[in-house]
Amino acid sequence: MPTALLLVHIEIGKENEVMTLLKNTKGAEDIYLVFGAYDIVAKIRTETIDELQEIVNNRLLKSKEIRSTTAMIIIPEKPKVVVLSQKTAKILA
Repeated sequence: MPTALLLVHIEIGKENEVMTLLKNTKGAEDIYLVFGAYDIVAKIRTETIDELQEIVNNRLLKSKEIRSTTAMIIIPEKPKVVVLSQKTAKILA
């Protein structure tokens, strides 16, 4: 499942509107109002990368309250496999 951290820069005074938009967005799990270069950070998890792209490009960026977004796709950590013998293997987390 593709997961991304979405950094959102919004229009001044539009925090409530954008927070509501994100809360009503399918796949949005964690949403934080922050101080700094961005105004909101959200974690979004979708079934496909196309669905993630659809949410960002066709839902969020069409909002007048959102100036820009930066999406950072999270690379899932793969378990390490250690081969103990030809017949057994152990997965280390």
